[in-house]
Amino acid sequence: MFSEAELLAVFRALSNPTRRQLLVWLKDPMSFPGQEPEDVEIGVCVTDIQQRAGLGQSTTSQYLAMLRQAGLVVATRRGKWTYYRRDEENIALLLETLRDVF
Repeated sequence: MFSEAELLAVFRALSNPTRRQLLVWLKDPMSFPGQEPEDVEIGVCVTDIQQRAGLGQSTTSQYLAMLRQAGLVVATRRGKWTYYRRDEENIALLLETLRDVF
């Protein structure tokens, strides 16, 4: 179950349409140009996410950090690159919590 504070963080993260779109795009990591099947496990590089979103690096990083803090995505660092993927287990728990609460 998500606590009230955790739910608030999720709702804040999802209040922005661009952050919601990032989460939707990450549902299909292979839709990003240059993604290889072996990349799916670690996620999508921030650079690729930034290019698709048409945002600056700083804004993209802030949006992804907010989604990470809300427990919706997981970040993996490889060298100087950071990759993001959806946290499907946590998203399922969130949906279960919402069903229980509402």
